[in-house]
Amino acid sequence: MGKEIERKFLVKDCSYKDKASSCKVYRQGYISVQPDRVIRVRTDGERGYLTLKGPSSGVARLEYEYEIPLPDAEEMLSLMCDKPIIEKRRYIVFHEGVEWEVDEFEGENQGLCIAEIELEQEGQSFSLPPWIGPEVTGDPRYYNANLVKSPYKSWKQRG
Repeated sequence: MGKEIERKFLVKDCSYKDKASSCKVYRQGYISVQPDRVIRVRTDGERGYLTLKGPSSGVARLEYEYEIPLPDAEEMLSLMCDKPIIEKRRYIVFHEGVEWEVDEFEGENQGLCIAEIELEQEGQSFSLPPWIGPEVTGDPRYYNANLVKSPYKSWKQRG
């Protein structure tokens, strides 16, 4: 059984880029978004993925991800997913031995920058990098699936 334990934070400045070990461009779309399940398609320029996510319980949720052929993923993004497609650059940054994923959104969500940390267990302690802003873990506005329905550019009040 797959389980994702994740915390999300806004990013207050771009100093994380100085410490980034890699950067990839992602495109992702949603075939189904229900309160108790999400079906997502994603590409990273080299590979495609199909991901199924279960309901959230605090900072944890069930997650299953499978690699699929890139042409299939691109076709699903084009023909089967709700629009707009989520476009983002993901930077991998290590802080005190822990991996952070920092997503700079583009397209309809340009201007939004979110850092995520995946934990091994709920309640695990970690230190915050200096570029981290407020936590948004439980705020549904920042779920990628909701950024399709309500893109960041359309928000009247941001933050």
